[in-house]
Amino acid sequence: MNVTVVDHALALSHLTVVRDKKTAPKEFRHALSQLGTFVAIEATSKMELEDFQVETPMMTTVGKRIAKQIGLVPILRAGIIMVEPVLDLMPSSEVWHLGLYRDEATAEPIPYYNKLPAGRPVDVALVLDPMLATGGSACMAIESMHEWGVEEVLLLSVIAAPEGIARVNAEFPETALYTCAIDDRLDENKFIVPGLGDAGDRVFNTIV
Repeated sequence: MNVTVVDHALALSHLTVVRDKKTAPKEFRHALSQLGTFVAIEATSKMELEDFQVETPMMTTVGKRIAKQIGLVPILRAGIIMVEPVLDLMPSSEVWHLGLYRDEATAEPIPYYNKLPAGRPVDVALVLDPMLATGGSACMAIESMHEWGVEEVLLLSVIAAPEGIARVNAEFPETALYTCAIDDRLDENKFIVPGLGDAGDRVFNTIV
């Protein structure tokens, strides 16, 4: 599996903010969104471009634009926080949601929402999920992209566990992963250590 870890001083600074349990929801959302921008820039750095004519105030010249149709596919609910920063970079992208939740007894994902339009896939899908833990949700999302007919799938996360990386690599070795950190392990409850807690709860302030 092709794994790229974002190596940037500002990304490391934002990563510390989201790890800190004292970070308030508003600051947590902002830092996580910023990390989404760093990951997206890295993931799209070598995307295929095409030439087109553009008029500057002085003359006609050759411009560049992304050659393929991009789809952003956040895994609900935590993946929502990564949509806006990536969409700001690629405003013509399509956005399609996948709803998955984790069975607390088995730690396996259970799907509950999928409205991908049959017969009209995007060329490249960016699956967005801040945390790659067991890899179950990621693998289910990637499988959905292949069933949809997507040519290329990229997985974007903020932190990833070795166990999740290994699972995605075993099932979808062609899928590239972009993340800001590879953490130590999963604990007995399948949470990433040192991690940042439950990203969805911290984004939406639903910690009980």
